[in-house]
Amino acid sequence: VGVEDLDRALELWVDVFGMHVAAMHEGEDSALAALLDVAPTDIARQALLRTGDERFGQLHLVQFTHPGPTVRDGADVFDLCPKNLDIFVGDMPQRLIELRALGYEFRNQTFSEATAPDGTRFREMHMPSHDDVNVVLLELLDGKPPLNDNGYASVGPLIYIVPDAATEKTFLRQVLGLDQLSDNRLAGSEIERMIGLPKGAALEVSIWGRHEQPLGELEIVDYQGVDGADLYFRAKAPSRGILQLSFTVADRTKIASRLQQQAYPVQARGPSRSLLAEGDVITIYSPAGLRIDIWQTP
Repeated sequence: VGVEDLDRALELWVDVFGMHVAAMHEGEDSALAALLDVAPTDIARQALLRTGDERFGQLHLVQFTHPGPTVRDGADVFDLCPKNLDIFVGDMPQRLIELRALGYEFRNQTFSEATAPDGTRFREMHMPSHDDVNVVLLELLDGKPPLNDNGYASVGPLIYIVPDAATEKTFLRQVLGLDQLSDNRLAGSEIERMIGLPKGAALEVSIWGRHEQPLGELEIVDYQGVDGADLYFRAKAPSRGILQLSFTVADRTKIASRLQQQAYPVQARGPSRSLLAEGDVITIYSPAGLRIDIWQTP
């Protein structure tokens, strides 16, 4: 996530959400700059955050020396781009009281409560944050991941908007080898209010990751009945907001084979290091345009 002011971002993620700084770097970083296709002097500060010892759902914040515009500057809710970071919470009403006391504001006056077609019951509240990052507070009413003392978990799903759910699902399943954890079509007045959609619009939502691992997932959203502008070209350094996703793997052989079979373009980065990992890196893009770095680590 690109940021304009790292200290301001840390106030939210560390002071409020209770994540801790697993690693921090001050000043230029030639290795990260090469990965992000910017000059070393363009990197000013960075921090890697996680909850407890959790390695899934970590957050890498990078402050650029001359930050660009935000990825979602002026975007509609259905525009195509990386959109939300979902944070699991417990006791949504109490969390909102605490956040409002700290001066945070929300898109709606109260949280929405809904049941997905697959039976999942949840509460949801959208909270604009630094650098146009839309944080979604998500409470699962029938079980949740372990929460920290502040009542939050690490990053759950990263939500990105796609023009064609079927094509994106094929990529996530056949290339990345992820498991489809849920697949729902959401519609109706409560969904329209919760998300901010025009009347009659709907969305197809599916979540991908690993069974029994609710953190560090991917959620694709295909809005129906509305046409969104493609903003993925903005999601590159030194822009601010959600820029990309990284996976670490012990052996990339199977993924490399599937990429070759499916004729997906691959950019070989070679050996590198960052606060997240050290190893050999390749960059790929999903059919929608989400950048994904895959690190092969020891």
